[in-house]
Amino acid sequence: MNLEFSDDQKFLQEEARKFFDKEGGLNNARKVMDEATEFDLELWSKIVALGWTGIRIPEDYDGLGLGHLELCVIAEELGRSLAPVPFASSVYMFTEAIIQHGNEDIKKAVLPGLVSGEHVGTYGIAEELSQPTELNVKTNVQNNKINGCKIAVPDAGVASHLVVVVKSDQGIDLRLVDLADPSVTITPQKNVDTSKAFFKVEFNDTPSQLVGKEGEGWHLMQHLLDQAAVLFAFEQVGGSQASLDMAKSYAMERFAFGRQIGSYQAIKHKLADMYISITLAKSNCYYGAWALSSDSSELPLAAATARVSATKAFQLCSKENIQTHGGNGFTWEYDCHLFYKRSKVLSVILGAESTWKEKLIKSLEKTNTLIKE
Repeated sequence: MNLEFSDDQKFLQEEARKFFDKEGGLNNARKVMDEATEFDLELWSKIVALGWTGIRIPEDYDGLGLGHLELCVIAEELGRSLAPVPFASSVYMFTEAIIQHGNEDIKKAVLPGLVSGEHVGTYGIAEELSQPTELNVKTNVQNNKINGCKIAVPDAGVASHLVVVVKSDQGIDLRLVDLADPSVTITPQKNVDTSKAFFKVEFNDTPSQLVGKEGEGWHLMQHLLDQAAVLFAFEQVGGSQASLDMAKSYAMERFAFGRQIGSYQAIKHKLADMYISITLAKSNCYYGAWALSSDSSELPLAAATARVSATKAFQLCSKENIQTHGGNGFTWEYDCHLFYKRSKVLSVILGAESTWKEKLIKSLEKTNTLIKE
């Protein structure tokens, strides 16, 4: 594996960083938290105007028709700025589901609206606090009507459409739902990071359309999760790097006993540990980006590797950033808590870290078996 982002992709990342800095950076997350809104509509409108919601959408449906690598560099900057917008749920998951598995009628009806901002998508998998499995899916579909509920659905309060995992006579299906239908009930759920909104979505004979083949929904969703795991890992790396930068800046400016606190060994070790964890995570993210962009059979292994290492890096860096700031790190006025909260949410948004560790182990076992054969 040898991945190197192109000059155009690096330029896109630089411009994305400038954009988020110009538009307020972390102040956007604070604004959503202070105003108790679901997302930053103004920021989202500007992202839509830049065409980023259509990065992966083919030109035939008004999109840019670019690849996953462009999405990776945008994801890293989203993580660095903690942008409070429904980008991940709509672009990483919903858009990919429609592009890869939607029929032509669905694509024509949905994809142009995602590009223009008329539509926002999301996804529903979990029904209880335990890890979702193929066997514990209870939400069902009969005669194209869905009954049941999903919890922890990201951005459902602002989304127009939902791709949902349901049980059918054929097994597990993916279904497209119009969230504006009166048979759908959407209820906010509490979350440690109030700049990231989650909801409970209930269905009562809700009309739906099949996405992909009948009975193959679980397999299709697992592939979508592997793809999204790489992109979320880039977000986590962006947040990790921003946490390290914040801690380093404070350590260079803060004096104690007549010396910069960055000159003390204890602080040096914290910063070094953060740097090492980020470097490892970035390496694994590049592996994931290669597997994602090349449609490699190694994607499950690469996704799990990137996901686990990026989760560990973000949790470590956001925690040590607080510790480096000392007592100030625990205050509302400093931004340390913003990254710490986001690290907690991103660590479980696609399944717990333990789940991805299990996927990593199974992927390694499978790879070793193939090598021996």
